[in-house]
Amino acid sequence: MDAVGIIKQLKYARIINAFAEQAGIPLSQAMDMFYHSITFQLLQEGIADLHCRSDLYLVDELKREFQ
Repeated sequence: MDAVGIIKQLKYARIINAFAEQAGIPLSQAMDMFYHSITFQLLQEGIADLHCRSDLYLVDELKREFQ
């Protein structure tokens, strides 16, 4: 894996951790929700430069998506 891939994986881990904490759910559930989310798909595709957004912004996007 290249440096960009490692940086993305670390960002995903921070997002999942913060999402689990804020939603009050287990990490495994937060991880499953994240990797099956539209937000994750958009991050993977590089849409709207979401990877440049803060972790907390992306957590808020996930919370909105699953409301």
